[in-house]
Amino acid sequence: MGRPSINRQPNRLLEHWLSRSGLSNVQLARAVTARAAQRGEKGINPDESRPRRWLAGETPREPVPGLITDVLSERLGLALTREDLGFPGTRRSVPLDSPDLPWQSTSTIDAIAHLTRSEIMLPHTRHSPEAAYVHSADRLLGPLQQWATAGPSELTEHPAEHTVSGRVGKKEVQGIRAITEMFRDADNRHGGALSRRAVIAQMSDATAILSSCSYTEATGRELFAAVADLGSVAGWMTFDAGLHKNAQHLFITALHAAAEGGDKAVGAHILQCMARQMSHLAHYEDALDLVALAQYGGRRQISPATRSMLSSLEARFQAILGHLDESERAAGQAEEIFSLVNPADEPVHMSFFDAAELAATLGVAHQIAAKKSKGPHRARRAEKSLALLGTALSLRPEHRVRSKAFDHLGLARTHLVVGEVDGAHQETETALGLFGTISSRRVADRLIELHDEAAEFSGVAAAADLRSRIESTVTPPGTTGPRP
Repeated sequence: MGRPSINRQPNRLLEHWLSRSGLSNVQLARAVTARAAQRGEKGINPDESRPRRWLAGETPREPVPGLITDVLSERLGLALTREDLGFPGTRRSVPLDSPDLPWQSTSTIDAIAHLTRSEIMLPHTRHSPEAAYVHSADRLLGPLQQWATAGPSELTEHPAEHTVSGRVGKKEVQGIRAITEMFRDADNRHGGALSRRAVIAQMSDATAILSSCSYTEATGRELFAAVADLGSVAGWMTFDAGLHKNAQHLFITALHAAAEGGDKAVGAHILQCMARQMSHLAHYEDALDLVALAQYGGRRQISPATRSMLSSLEARFQAILGHLDESERAAGQAEEIFSLVNPADEPVHMSFFDAAELAATLGVAHQIAAKKSKGPHRARRAEKSLALLGTALSLRPEHRVRSKAFDHLGLARTHLVVGEVDGAHQETETALGLFGTISSRRVADRLIELHDEAAEFSGVAAAADLRSRIESTVTPPGTTGPRP
């Protein structure tokens, strides 16, 4: 009689970490044999077929799970546990100080729950030094590359080891989406700092539904996508408040939720948020790479507005890097694609990218290009920037207060590029008035950049007054000069 059939599931967690380690099945088997010999364990000499069985769902006999954990932990430089590798052990969340989370539903739920709990307990500050600790370059882009091909992992009606507290359906999904739009509107009107904790608390509640309730697979996918969009707002507000490390963690976990929801459109939106953050922190190559990842990974799902937005951001980042021909090409592409946009067909999370936002993004791209140009090219690009930013302001809805502040700051900086100090002074006055009605660290940072750019004109009274006004508005009490 043959051995009774065993209903095993593939060990996706082991597959993830083995892939990240770069070890083949043969190399893993040899490394386990070597580690066993080091520890004095006898009779452990797995051949090439054993790792295939482990990946297929077989749990190796003791002490092999511990040996595998040691090998992969050392290889990856991470303190992995048996459960991180899909083997029985003491339950714990995967490491949250790295972008390298497994693309698995249970890991995503654990990561979001842990992050939101810790966020709610953090003392509030609008001026965090966390910017120095964001992940960048290969440490960020390497793990995120998998998003392009990551699909939803297996999802059951009871996705976590918790007592089921009820069954949920479309009503709860619609509730999360409605709350997301409420917070998105509040962010546009007042900045991110004021509502940041509230949206993270709401994200924690939404994640509790994923971990403790029962739902069909279809509803589960919609729940993950809704939590991902809510997470994008939480990350954006946190970024706006200047808490960059926390914002990046929120964006990464939201990206994982989007993958579990099978929603590449929301994932591309989250990546563009991350690209804007990396650009804000002067990681320009990373910003461009994140845009490229969003364009490639979301190519079959993203809408015309998303494609236009990504091209407009590409134009901005190419200009920053001095690739002015590439910037102009991307700007033209953004305008061409935008002509295909039908607002009624766009996802809700793209409602912000209207004609005003396109004009503003391209206006800044031309302003940056003007700064890097000379002679008639500088004048031409500056004129284009002023026209586009003026168009953006004329089209902005009244509630987009922060966006208006950015538009006026963009105009001020363009005026400085061509030495029009009086124009810069006038636009700065308006921007400062709007800044006084919102709470946004990003706007403060842009004011500081304008302050520094005006230094070369400090002998002109209007420029000296411009700098003084920024200092008195942005500088914390008891210090001198603008915030670093």
